[in-house]
Amino acid sequence: MEAYTDFAQVYDTFMDNAPYAKWADFLAGRLKKEGIRDGLVLDLGCGTGTVTRLLAEKGYDMIGVDNSEAMLNIAVEKTAAAGQDILYLEQDMRDFELYGTVRAVVCICDSLNYLLEEEDLIRTFRLVNNYLDPGGLFLFDFNTVYKYETVIGDATIAENREDCSFIWENFYDPDERINEYDVTVFVREQDGGLFRRFTETHYQRGYDLSDIRRLMEKSGLLFTEALDADTLGEVTQSSERIYCIARENGK
Repeated sequence: MEAYTDFAQVYDTFMDNAPYAKWADFLAGRLKKEGIRDGLVLDLGCGTGTVTRLLAEKGYDMIGVDNSEAMLNIAVEKTAAAGQDILYLEQDMRDFELYGTVRAVVCICDSLNYLLEEEDLIRTFRLVNNYLDPGGLFLFDFNTVYKYETVIGDATIAENREDCSFIWENFYDPDERINEYDVTVFVREQDGGLFRRFTETHYQRGYDLSDIRRLMEKSGLLFTEALDADTLGEVTQSSERIYCIARENGK
């Protein structure tokens, strides 16, 4: 089943403890440190647009790209309710198209881990390099092999809310570095009576920093820095999520 269809309607509910404000502060702080204080910024894999809207509040002209129509519909609704003006495009990040270049591209919350083949990452990185202004900045994160092997593993996670609950089962294949998430969600119907059940399956691939750096450089991007996304310090063997910073490096 295609990911983020029915699950989109409860995504924000179950992600309400995610540190979106902290992520947006880091992204905006880094952009400003590099002299990018305004202008067009692309949020690649924007989902329901939470980070997209937070960056818009910080003064950036935002474009959001995502492959899920259901997620984008929610992003559009939230953006309209907030009175913001953000362009959302339903596109696969491996084949996205823009009307021109942007000053920066951001891609967080492990969106790139949904790309299961190295060639998919190269295609995406090449497009990012193509659509960045000369010297433009690319900020993204990814989950590491260590996180899938050691932290998530074959765990089962469950959460019970008043109007919705989920069971999240992980199955990790260390040979292929593929993590399968089988997500079963129960949502109370609008009449307040019975719950509706649906299931989605998601696949992500773990990458090491050496993999990402090699693929970035193969695509033409200039790798500049990597940080542990939790500590904002040096990357270690036990880093679970890593921020990478790269620059446009010629077309």
